[in-house]
Amino acid sequence: MVALTAVHDWVDAPGTVVSWTPSPGCLAKVSDAPISDVPPSYQQEQHIRSYRNHSANGLEMARLLIPAWNMPGRCDIRAMTYVINSYLRRHDTYHSWFEFGDDDDVVRHTISDPGAIQFVATKHGEMNSGQWRQHVLDTPSPLQWDCFRFGVIQRADHFTFYVSIDHLHADAMFMVALFVEMHMNYEAVAGGGAPIRLPEAGSYSDYCLRQREFTAGLTLDSPDVRTWVEFLEKNGGTLPTFPLPLGDPSEPCSGDLLTVQLMDDHETDRFESACTSAGVRFIGGVFACAAIAHRELTGDDDYYVITPTTTRSTPAEFMTTGWFTGLVPVSVPVAARSFAEVARAAQASFDSRMPVANVPIERVFELAESIPGIRPPGPGVPMLSYLDVGLPPLNPLIVSQWHGLNGHVYTDLGAANQVGMWVNRRAEGTIITVAYPDNLVARESVAEFVEQLKCIYLRVAEGRAESVSSPRLPKATV
Repeated sequence: MVALTAVHDWVDAPGTVVSWTPSPGCLAKVSDAPISDVPPSYQQEQHIRSYRNHSANGLEMARLLIPAWNMPGRCDIRAMTYVINSYLRRHDTYHSWFEFGDDDDVVRHTISDPGAIQFVATKHGEMNSGQWRQHVLDTPSPLQWDCFRFGVIQRADHFTFYVSIDHLHADAMFMVALFVEMHMNYEAVAGGGAPIRLPEAGSYSDYCLRQREFTAGLTLDSPDVRTWVEFLEKNGGTLPTFPLPLGDPSEPCSGDLLTVQLMDDHETDRFESACTSAGVRFIGGVFACAAIAHRELTGDDDYYVITPTTTRSTPAEFMTTGWFTGLVPVSVPVAARSFAEVARAAQASFDSRMPVANVPIERVFELAESIPGIRPPGPGVPMLSYLDVGLPPLNPLIVSQWHGLNGHVYTDLGAANQVGMWVNRRAEGTIITVAYPDNLVARESVAEFVEQLKCIYLRVAEGRAESVSSPRLPKATV
């Protein structure tokens, strides 16, 4: 459900566009919001600082999450206005805005009355794909409160509803709750019924306070901090880098996405059987295949990667919009091992280090300033994520409905110097989407890595994985 599609690939029939933006009175009230004692989360602060750095260098930053799906008939503007405002008032991440203080700290302002939030509809007339894409990309920056937008594209017998939210306020896992809340609420209200009764939402402000309280108590002697530091030291004092060349990092370029099917549904089932026989879950096999591909392309005996995971910890937080994502450092020995052995090592590393996700890497760099050689990462850090749409917190029935409504999650493509890899298991099989710098060198390297990765998945699925970790050095690394 959360597989990403580049927004420039969003092509459909022209339609009449209506968008929802804050009323002048709402903007005035929000701009007067007092300073809050609640700090930004580490995720929010890093995002805001990255945006400022990109802007200072004249660069765009990939920052928008844009879910969109179809609904039958004509949009009931009044009902949709009610649903949008109810959603914004319900989730407290939308009640704040940020600025830089005198000490260059990130300061939060929060409105006291969520009822002051009032988004109103504006009709824009007919737009084609290029026009509405630009309209969506004009969503304000994270240094403006209203860095989120809603809209519909009305056609003869249906309309597309879309949301454009700056990453400041959301992570990929919010898509499920957003779809359920807004789609079901609209259907109920537009049908003349009462709004649906939703479970109590959690508070993102409470999460920010808990995170800062927890991280303030960390030291270099804290076990999870030591795990991070050891991981950094094994990678030359910083985060790992993608195994193949990505072009000249001093030459800024935009990003691009590559999506490839790794296995069909039958091959996916056989791959899972191989994982089960090895005593691991599917995700252990995902890390193992990446580790083996890295080994075969570089000859390295060990594989290092970071993987995102949600830091939501309560049922209420799973219903809450916000950025609840941490990173897990995964280390995998590969040399002279079979797939089963590599997968077991990968699974053990991931499982044992899950608590580390609650320790932001930015906090680690703060604590490790006194350690020689430890430094923030440069370009080329790989991130590997796995999601099975048939497992919680996703719901197969919801996912089926999402696809039946032609649901997509689009993203903008700003300047890119990292490599994000998302492996998704779906009913039709397993796919990988890779975000990478859009230059010739990186494009060829990513294509080579994905080709090697696909070969390994298929070898495992076909039962040819007894010995799969012998180096195969490519020309690109010679």
